[in-house]
Amino acid sequence: MSNTTPAPVATSRKASTATPTGEYLNADTSHGTTTVDDGVVAKIAGIAAREVPGVHDLGGGAARALGALRQRVGQQDQSQGISVEVGETQAAVDVKVVAEYPIPLHHVADGIRTAVTTAIETLVGLEVTEVNVEITDVHIPSEDDDNDDDQPSRVQ
Repeated sequence: MSNTTPAPVATSRKASTATPTGEYLNADTSHGTTTVDDGVVAKIAGIAAREVPGVHDLGGGAARALGALRQRVGQQDQSQGISVEVGETQAAVDVKVVAEYPIPLHHVADGIRTAVTTAIETLVGLEVTEVNVEITDVHIPSEDDDNDDDQPSRVQ
């Protein structure tokens, strides 16, 4: 399903500071419509979620494995771990995330909700009804994450 901006329609928003879709994306909708694909909304949500302190990665185990393969060939799926449901004026988002240890998980989840809501409402103009965060894992920094280039090889 795609988000299509109809001709100017009065919408009521509760305490939202975002500009309505018709005004932000295309001020003169009498000359046409603006369509925002669900994938674009998911990508915006993914970029916003990645910028939150305490987010190590997005997606569950299988999605992260596929993402690692994509990264090796020079591509990155910004919408990995993101699922969106987009209507004409509203969007709902589900985010799967791997959090950094020892950052409190509720701080990470709150940060994701705020960042994703702000990004979608500002860039797309949709009202975000909910952002569900599922923390699938916790990344624990260790010596294994460091580059082993500093240590001499045990074999020649």
